[in-house]
Amino acid sequence: MTALAAALLLGLALPCAAQPTVKVRSADFIVAVVNSEPVTNSEVLAMRNRLARELSGRGGPLPPATQLDQQALDMLINEKAQLQQAQEQGIKIDDEQLDQAEANVAASNQLSREALHQRLAAEGTSLASFRTQLRKQMTLSRLREREVESRLRITEQDIDAYLGQQGQGSAQGPSELNLAMILIAVPDNASEADVRAAEARARDIAERARRGEDFAQLAKTHSQAFDKGSNGGVMGLRPADRYPELFVDAVRPLRPQDIAGPLRSGAGFHVLKVLELQQASSLSVVQTRARHILLRPATQDARDQALAQLQEVRRRIQAGQLSFARAAQEMSQDGSAAQGGDLGWTSPGQFVPEFEQVMNRLQPGQISEPLVSRFGVHILEVTERRKVAVPEREQREMARAALREQRMDETLERWTEEVRGRAYVEMREPPQLPALPATGPSR
Repeated sequence: MTALAAALLLGLALPCAAQPTVKVRSADFIVAVVNSEPVTNSEVLAMRNRLARELSGRGGPLPPATQLDQQALDMLINEKAQLQQAQEQGIKIDDEQLDQAEANVAASNQLSREALHQRLAAEGTSLASFRTQLRKQMTLSRLREREVESRLRITEQDIDAYLGQQGQGSAQGPSELNLAMILIAVPDNASEADVRAAEARARDIAERARRGEDFAQLAKTHSQAFDKGSNGGVMGLRPADRYPELFVDAVRPLRPQDIAGPLRSGAGFHVLKVLELQQASSLSVVQTRARHILLRPATQDARDQALAQLQEVRRRIQAGQLSFARAAQEMSQDGSAAQGGDLGWTSPGQFVPEFEQVMNRLQPGQISEPLVSRFGVHILEVTERRKVAVPEREQREMARAALREQRMDETLERWTEEVRGRAYVEMREPPQLPALPATGPSR
């Protein structure tokens, strides 16, 4: 995910400062054409440098330059093909929605809109460029939600089977896993000979990993997953129910550092390495009780005023000059105002992400900085937290969400390949890129 996408979807960070553009030619030139839209050398350079900054910011080693260059070109081709599909489907982000997203980025970084603009200028990013990229990422996100979500079908029978495998009502939930993966892709129209060749290649990689070769380097060199193994194939520590069942079943008898596979899925052949195994806690959920004050400004200027107004209210509450409940009763434009802003006990997923992410970072008794959500401008205070057993209905909803996440990555990857396959892609001149700029941890 790009830094701009992270800013949009998570509302946590601004994009990294722009790196100086290194001029390769006196004039830009076309590297490829996607349908009728060109991909220029300068676009590949910008994408390559952005990928390098993100990898460096995560503290990981950079893959070989040729691999990073190809990944940047592939991502641009996929992006242009998807944006063209979004245009065909009439997906548009209007200025009001864009303003809301910009306000979310500013508020999540504890900045006013003007301060955000100043910071972008200081980092060498024009406001027009930032808003263009933000609109593009919002368009892609909406398209992917529409296309991929429509392909995910979770039946009640699927949920029953999932809960049966997890041992519904047992004292212990599923174990947590951290896996690394190498994918050797098999296209839908592959011949039997192509399938055998892909399987042989996957078996060779698995044996090399079992003999002790560096799995991360093998992933960067050979993996055909969406990210081309740029992170060493690491998929991250998460509950087993958020991994495909195929993977969980394969690694169940293994220990850390063991290798599994190759395993065949609809996407191709997978080789897995077990990085960590942890036992999850019992089947319970942490609930939060919070209260908030909500203002619903109608314009951008009113939104900025609401941010300043709630910042002053927060200061007075923390100074003991005003109680949170009294302030909520007097000024909150929400149905909870009569209860002093009390939202009651809530489980994860009940609030919109931009609100819940801030709430989850607070300790009981802490009051947030003003934040912007799709409903308006808030401040919130966490009053209590507790761990409770999960009721049967919520277990089924959690199972449904886990099954969707299991299937999401593979569905997204297959859809991306389909969109790319339908596009007419003409390769022109190879990119001519300078050496990678020096990168360090992101600020």
